Amino acid sequence: MSHVTTPGTSRATLRRIAGLALPALVVLAAEPVYVLVDTAVVGHLGRVPLAALAVGGTVMTLIAWLGTVMAYGTTGRAARRYGAGDRAAAVAEGVQASWLALAVGVAVALAMQVVAGPLAHAVAGGGEVADAAARWMRIAALGAPGLLLAAAGNGWMRGVQETRRPVVYVLGANVLSALLCPLLVYPVGLGLPGSAVANVVAQTLGGLLFARALIAERAALRPDLPVIRRQLAVSRDLLMRGAAFQICFLSATAVAARFGAASVAAHQIAVQLFFFTALALDAVAIAAQSLVGAALGGDDAEGARWLARRIALLGVVCGLVFAVLIALGSGVVPGWFSPDAAVRDQAMVAWPWFVAMQPLAGVVFALDGVLIGAGDVRFLRNLTVVATLGGFLPAIWAAYALDLGLGGIWAGLVLMIVIRLVGLLLRMRSGRWAVVGAVR
Repeated sequence: MSHVTTPGTSRATLRRIAGLALPALVVLAAEPVYVLVDTAVVGHLGRVPLAALAVGGTVMTLIAWLGTVMAYGTTGRAARRYGAGDRAAAVAEGVQASWLALAVGVAVALAMQVVAGPLAHAVAGGGEVADAAARWMRIAALGAPGLLLAAAGNGWMRGVQETRRPVVYVLGANVLSALLCPLLVYPVGLGLPGSAVANVVAQTLGGLLFARALIAERAALRPDLPVIRRQLAVSRDLLMRGAAFQICFLSATAVAARFGAASVAAHQIAVQLFFFTALALDAVAIAAQSLVGAALGGDDAEGARWLARRIALLGVVCGLVFAVLIALGSGVVPGWFSPDAAVRDQAMVAWPWFVAMQPLAGVVFALDGVLIGAGDVRFLRNLTVVATLGGFLPAIWAAYALDLGLGGIWAGLVLMIVIRLVGLLLRMRSGRWAVVGAVR
């Protein structure tokens, strides 16, 4: 059966979008808010620890990216099964996604003990910043299994339109970690490694809570290799899409590091704020994944198309709100994260670009959610690769060659958003994404 109202009942549909988007916003915002707290705490240790956190945090977003891929892929598959009236099958998708999450998380945690040093030196170019970043990464990587288990849990719960428990689990874990971070960094005296320990505590606790919720569903818990293989096939395109994004941000940090410690520290402030606004805008995209997937699973292609238009409009509105808030905070916000005048001055170089991209990003992230819910991830993969290889990477390496500083890096980010926006609007107009059925 369809869980999406028809176009004639728009008020009810808007309430349903809000009912999914607002809890998703809390869940999505919890981690970046913690990272912002972490950045502010570490920033007062000095320029080198903040630069080390910028390098280490950028590399560790690779793990968060794996979690996002897992959550999005699970949401789409679970939502279609839920829309077709089979909740048990939707939960079963979560079981197999959790086995996959645990295996990948353990492998990542072990691998980072070996590769953290080379990665940090490759990004930072050596020196004390790279050494400090490597120490931070080796500790922080121990939270990978919990982080990925929580991502899989979020995925299947969104698919079955469960909103309350993810908020409780994620907030509880992150509040504990936010309290631990300043305590471990300063009174306990661990310094920069203290922030990594706080990360591990939050991620492990979150993973355990989601695993307990899955066990309580009384579903069969045995690994099902054919289902896992199908999930891997779905995830392939999302992985390639995510890899393109990670190449972008790793390259941006590498270029910023070559402009000096003040530049890369300022880039850390701006990019963490960007991740915060991106994930907050993704709350609308997550509602789109769940509702569009359920509509198409229930054979309601017209309802899915109507939802896509409505969700794109909501994305624009949210993006405009963020643009106004960021512009108003331009003279204040950078100072929250660093007392260093050179760092604050460099942050202001990126600020106009950061403001300008928000309304465009609002539409892009919303339509990403529509296509992920529809299972049209191959198109998203191709579009992202084109935007990365044809837009962002040439722009930032030109910025390095021409000594354009952070302004050139952030102009490249805006260019990537514009290319993706054009491609998504053309795809929406074609209608080829709206394929009905329980699983695409």
